[in-house]
Amino acid sequence: MACLRLLSRTLKSDKPILGPLAKLSWPFPNPNPSFTTRPFSTSFLITKTPDKFKKKRKKPESARTKPVQHDSTRLQHFESLVTRDARFRFLTRSKEFITKQPDRILRLDDAGKLYRELGFPRGRKVTRFIPRHPLVFQTYRHSDGKMWLGFSDLMEDLLEEERDLMDSMELDRVNRVRKLLMMTKDKRILLSKIHHTRLIFGIPDDFRDRVGKYPDYFRVVTGQDGNRILELVNWDPNLSVSELERTFMVDEDKARRAFKFPLKHGKELELGEKDTRKLNQLNTLPLVSPYSDGWKLDVWTLEAEKYRVGIVHEFLSLTLEKRASIHHIVEFKDEFSLTRQTYQMLKKQPSTFYLAGTEMNWTVFLKDGYNGDGVLISKDPQVLFNEKLYKFADMQQMDNDSRPIKR
Repeated sequence: MACLRLLSRTLKSDKPILGPLAKLSWPFPNPNPSFTTRPFSTSFLITKTPDKFKKKRKKPESARTKPVQHDSTRLQHFESLVTRDARFRFLTRSKEFITKQPDRILRLDDAGKLYRELGFPRGRKVTRFIPRHPLVFQTYRHSDGKMWLGFSDLMEDLLEEERDLMDSMELDRVNRVRKLLMMTKDKRILLSKIHHTRLIFGIPDDFRDRVGKYPDYFRVVTGQDGNRILELVNWDPNLSVSELERTFMVDEDKARRAFKFPLKHGKELELGEKDTRKLNQLNTLPLVSPYSDGWKLDVWTLEAEKYRVGIVHEFLSLTLEKRASIHHIVEFKDEFSLTRQTYQMLKKQPSTFYLAGTEMNWTVFLKDGYNGDGVLISKDPQVLFNEKLYKFADMQQMDNDSRPIKR
């Protein structure tokens, strides 16, 4: 105890603890005698928790990377189609862009700057993507000494085949556009919007020039901003029957199971699961036709939601692959009177729609258009052509029998 008291007095005093010992001559004198150090250092004590022992907080997942579906509800055959689109993005965009160039060729130096138009990530070299499809693209040196990018002979033949296909399917595409116009609020759509979404409907690139052949169906006018607008001329009652109405006439029970609009009721009713299902089915029907004036309904009423669900259902039924991305749907947001709650609205209808991808870039599938294995039940000729193109694009070479050899 005496030692502890002595140590306590020494620490409280201003005198150095060494006392007379500090006057001793050390073998290595202090080079800076004016600098005094505390006799007892606490630097060896751990005053903060090391980073390796700290509990790391998980960063909240952003909508850019967060999947729409949980692992328990994910359908891999739909997700794989979204992955396939990403894998062939360079092929599809380059095909569209180079086809419009003179002689269908593009200087390689210029191609490296057109990452958005050709569909490859910014900062990457285009030469990394061209060799992935050797049966489709080819490069050669021009007489000017520059390298140029163009199509192979096989691809040139495929493009001619596609042009003939577009000509044979022209009337079908015209009717699809007519139905789109009949669903809109003002029966008119900007021609640029139809052009931007042409691939999902199989509409040819020169459709803006072909509409002049159908004056009984369409009228092209110029808006106040100078943009060209496609207007509907005549209403056709035969086209104003939605896919849901056709399904209802064939299989009423299937139409009843398509959507769920739960009816709110008090717990005092004590309804069982079966009775609740019947009550909800009564609330589901009748549906509101997408070819009606449903846009006049109060936005937040049940009937208005039925109308918007029917609009999206009919929109998807008009697409070639019975699916569309958020960007395609938002393109017609004003024409179809859709709200910002479209994502949540479709999430509430898992029996009919499947949302794949991420929350920022999702694709909605119409389940009725696919079988249990995720294969389209009815394939449009353009879909069959696209599948053949993807098949050749995924090959490295062809054997003597002109049959593709997979990698």
